[in-house]
Amino acid sequence: MLLLSKDDIRRVFSMTDAIRADKEAFRLFSAGQCKVPLRTQIKAPKYDGTFLFMPAYIPALDYSVEKIVNIFPRNSGKNIPTAPAQVLLIDGTNGMIAAILDGMYLTQLRTGAASGAAFDLLARRECRKGTVIGTGSQAAAQVEAMLTVRILEQIHVFDRNPRRAEQFAQQMRASFPYFSGRIVASSSVQDAVCDADLLITVTSAETPVFDGTLVKAGATVSCVGAYQPRMQEMDPRLLCRASKIYFDSQEAVLAEAGDIIIPLREGIITENDFTGELGEVVAGTIPARESENEIIVFKTVGIAAQDLVTAMRIYDKSVAAGIGTQWL
Repeated sequence: MLLLSKDDIRRVFSMTDAIRADKEAFRLFSAGQCKVPLRTQIKAPKYDGTFLFMPAYIPALDYSVEKIVNIFPRNSGKNIPTAPAQVLLIDGTNGMIAAILDGMYLTQLRTGAASGAAFDLLARRECRKGTVIGTGSQAAAQVEAMLTVRILEQIHVFDRNPRRAEQFAQQMRASFPYFSGRIVASSSVQDAVCDADLLITVTSAETPVFDGTLVKAGATVSCVGAYQPRMQEMDPRLLCRASKIYFDSQEAVLAEAGDIIIPLREGIITENDFTGELGEVVAGTIPARESENEIIVFKTVGIAAQDLVTAMRIYDKSVAAGIGTQWL
């Protein structure tokens, strides 16, 4: 069994690799080649926590995966992670655990890569401004994904706490010194959203965090937060303006994502407004962007197929490079 830390993963696996892995995962999932039950959630109300269990099996790859992610927001006051996680990669030919990977970093990587894959497939080729709303643990990988798939002139970050936004912008400038453009903290969400070609929301909000009427024609929006039915970070007015609406998994989104569940329940949209899954775009069975002026929305809640393909590709690269710690 191979143990792979965050540093181990970073030595062998890039955001470009992660985007490629996510595209493969989405294609296999949408083609019905993945066995991916809806994730199991167990509440821990005493501590405002949630235990999440996300299994997947892809027979064609001979691997299974089990990711355990535990959401405990109160940990932020204890200086420990709010979403501790581990990923178990299992050899599908014999049931033995091949590797245990740092699930926090793998999740950040594959979640950022989901936005990267969506932007690579759906966004206009010429993009100048990217915006990220939310500066939590998933945000840095979202910025990296933007920079990986498009040549931008500026990235704006917004957080309801201006101090956090400025600190995050400073961290991103230090993390991506190769980026010749500007990374700035926006003073208002309106300033962040206006004229953005790429827009990512990655929050745990229960009410919309931006005005959907401000999103420009031709923008591509990736909504990453709102992983529970009560959560809603996307303004429903954006869905009414969108030419196309894509998902990582339509089934999972309709079961888990308030961003879509709430507008459906209120009659703001219907399922006839949905375009399909990103994996179908990868496979070429449904169209991507067809006009420079289309507003396109991608809603992702994350699927275990991403964890499986990403973990497998990391494992293969680590074995080839002699990276990681052997255990048992």
